[in-house]
Amino acid sequence: MQTVASGVAIIGSGSASPAASLDNDGISQVVDTSDEWIATRTGIRNRYLASPQESLTDIATLAGQRALAMANVTALDLDMVLLATSTPDDLFGSACQVQGALGAKHAVAFDLTAACSGFVFGLVTAAQFIRTGTYRTVLLIGADLLSRWVDWSDRGTCVLFGDGAGAVVLQANDCDRFLGFALQSDGSQNSCLNLGYQPKAQPLTANLSVSQGTYQPLTMQGKEVYRFAVNRVPEIIEKALFQANLDAKQLDWLLLHQANQRILDAVAKRLRIDDQKVISNMASYGNTSAASIPLALDETLRKGQIKSGDVIATAGFGAGLSWGAAIFAWGP
Repeated sequence: MQTVASGVAIIGSGSASPAASLDNDGISQVVDTSDEWIATRTGIRNRYLASPQESLTDIATLAGQRALAMANVTALDLDMVLLATSTPDDLFGSACQVQGALGAKHAVAFDLTAACSGFVFGLVTAAQFIRTGTYRTVLLIGADLLSRWVDWSDRGTCVLFGDGAGAVVLQANDCDRFLGFALQSDGSQNSCLNLGYQPKAQPLTANLSVSQGTYQPLTMQGKEVYRFAVNRVPEIIEKALFQANLDAKQLDWLLLHQANQRILDAVAKRLRIDDQKVISNMASYGNTSAASIPLALDETLRKGQIKSGDVIATAGFGAGLSWGAAIFAWGP
């Protein structure tokens, strides 16, 4: 165990998606919609959907393996596996299953649930374990299979979501590349986006009943979530930039949760960031919740667009309501 505080660097990434995909023409066979309706309102044209045989553990493990390979780190080097997800295979958590599948026998593992903000919240959490000297090498995975919980008769939500996983490796580093962050929550707006438990009374005795229900499909007040995002996300990025002692002009990339292209455009405009610096792959994947940021990061990295030392502002936002931003420079 480390005992001396250190800097933090993000040194590897990986991602994975289910085998099957469904484009907008295909989803128009499920609900009354069209490619034009979906694409003009969201920017989404395709999404990947897990089959009944594919598990969250499977795709999270694959994303993690690819991140470890890029970082040139083995599973035995890991001190912690942190899984950001709202759709685990097991309600008790899936991080330990991923740890076992990776063979990371020296690592502690646990789940973190913050919906679409999960990866950013996880990034900040992992960085604190490293910065304090508690751990040296952490694998952070963002993964969600929201197709499990979508109402496929509700065209307002089912067209938005896809399944996927993305991962990064964080490691102690002499030069601190984790430059600043800010996190916030507002439970008073919880009803805007949730996947709630639906209780059903189960009588046990004449005087006692317990709840034996399940979770209802995802519900969302789209207009309210949009207003929340375009107002709060620029503010939280500016707070993180202030902590990092940077200006938006000094950013090389803006990497937001891939929820809606209109949100990305609005945030970039407010921060006066050039469109060419905005990373977007939602046309191909849709909204993959906690997976969206690391999945987009990995895809952009593997195209050779992000260079070592590039400064990236990332922000997640969603259910809770919760939102957060982090500023980091890529690489050791």
